Amino acid sequence: QVQVAESGGGLVQAGGSLRLSCVASGCTLRNCAVGWFRQAPGKERELVAAINWSGLITHFADFVKGRFTISRDNNKATVYLRMNSLKPDDTATYYCAVEGGSAGLLTASHEYSAWGQGTQVTVSS
Repeated sequence: QVQVAESGGGLVQAGGSLRLSCVASGCTLRNCAVGWFRQAPGKERELVAAINWSGLITHFADFVKGRFTISRDNNKATVYLRMNSLKPDDTATYYCAVEGGSAGLLTASHEYSAWGQGTQVTVSS
């Protein structure tokens, strides 16, 4: 059973940076698709970025393109979300999602079966 844990959230000023980490225990990550989602109060959960098992294929939501990057270290079973040029609109709870047994790129929340508890990101203006 895959267990997911995120870390790295916090309070940052607009224009600042944060790096979120997602550790997926019980998953070698060599056959696990990973996605980062976020949910702000009163809004639906939305995809931020996704990465396939090799890290060679990535996908970003339009609202983070050019500002966020996603990468993975399969030896550490960890996926990173680097967030630069943060804006107040980026304020949300960020969730890591993992789907074991999937080598592809998954972009829909219903495609993921394992979720972390979320980490709060707050961007002040």
